[in-house]
Amino acid sequence: MTSRLVSVPRRRALSSAIDYEQHLKIKHDHLNRSLKPYYQKPLLVTRASMQYIYDNTGKQYLDLFGGIVTISVGHCHPRLVGVLKKQSETLWHTTPIYVQPQVVSYAKKLVSKLPDPLKVVYFVNSGSEANDMAILLARLTTGNHDVLALRNAYHGMSYGSMGLTCVPKWNHHVPNRHGVVHAPRPDPYQGLFGGEFCRDSPCQVTGRDCACAAQGECSAAVQYAQQFEETIQYVTSERIAGFIHEGIQGVGGTVQFPRGFIKSAYDITRKYGGVCISDEVQTGFGRLGSHFWAFESHGVLPDIVTLAKGIGNGIPLAAVVTTPHVASHLTKALTFNTYGGNPLSSAVGEEVLNIIEDEQLQRNSQETGNRFFKGLDALRDEFEVIGDVRGKGLMIGVEFVENKKSKKPLDPEKFLRIFEELKDEGVLVGKGGPWGNVMRIKPPMCINQENVDFSLEKLRVVLKRN
Repeated sequence: MTSRLVSVPRRRALSSAIDYEQHLKIKHDHLNRSLKPYYQKPLLVTRASMQYIYDNTGKQYLDLFGGIVTISVGHCHPRLVGVLKKQSETLWHTTPIYVQPQVVSYAKKLVSKLPDPLKVVYFVNSGSEANDMAILLARLTTGNHDVLALRNAYHGMSYGSMGLTCVPKWNHHVPNRHGVVHAPRPDPYQGLFGGEFCRDSPCQVTGRDCACAAQGECSAAVQYAQQFEETIQYVTSERIAGFIHEGIQGVGGTVQFPRGFIKSAYDITRKYGGVCISDEVQTGFGRLGSHFWAFESHGVLPDIVTLAKGIGNGIPLAAVVTTPHVASHLTKALTFNTYGGNPLSSAVGEEVLNIIEDEQLQRNSQETGNRFFKGLDALRDEFEVIGDVRGKGLMIGVEFVENKKSKKPLDPEKFLRIFEELKDEGVLVGKGGPWGNVMRIKPPMCINQENVDFSLEKLRVVLKRN
């Protein structure tokens, strides 16, 4: 297998070696100290184009993490640059106290992508804000307080959404679980139940027997659903406000749930008076290939959907979409967001939807994703350290272990060495999971078959070396 990065014309490097050290010092002294940059020698990124980014020396990298699953249609996509420039010459900001045509046009386009009755949209600025609002809507609609989330979930880091998040290293020492209960993680690979027929994925769990048939009811889903209901019965008053979930857990390591679990969880949630919230921040907009929204792949219809990241391709933009019934409960007091749906963000958001359609990026996610899975599955067979490959479309996780039998997470130093060397080979990936041993592959949806082959080739070279 041979391939190479597709080059674009290089510009002069934007920063000297001295500038690099100055940037690191200013970052250390004046910016967020709770999150360290990736890599022993952090990248100083100076520009980007579609699926490629460039450092201060002009070196090109294939970006397989897309700004943490945020670049959907490509870095600096020419159409988005044009739309943003045009809108910036007309109207930047008004706030929602006035009607402006761009947000109206965008709202109409966005809700057209969602099934009835999900037709009321609130624009905000981030996924954390969107999930905060979703919980508020759930509590106002039901009159109940307790909300169920899942262990290993990530729903944001605002003070409200932090309580929903349940991943190690993301819990600050403050009281933030007010009315939030976490049910066990339904993970067919590392969880209590699971096997070779559990997932809706081109790659299944290996080395673990399954009690269910390939097309029949998933026994693991039934057992996890029982745990889900028992959580409600044991920990709450049996009256709940709602259940929030990701279609595939992102920060938690691309964990897919057993087939049928989400549908059962929705039925149970509604049985106890709650509404259902699908967090599509990472999984939406065609990334899974088979469906535009992850909830569609689970065969369910949520009451509330939260959107962010790929919705704006890097522009601060997020949304909550719900039903007229749920929205009616937010009219008893004013609700306001200064920047929500501002003209610049709305123009970009609408054009993102147009590009996904025009360039068939959902289909591309399916096709390039399947090529990735085929190659990664072969690498799993070849290398003992690859314990699991999972996901759909271009939402891919590769779990690294000491050996396939024990499934013990790979030693952090060994994993980071693979991570670093892959960067040196010109490929950038993410990492996640409770133990930080899952390689996250979530690139811009514009990548091509050649990019996939190049990535697989470089990963194999690194694994052979280690």
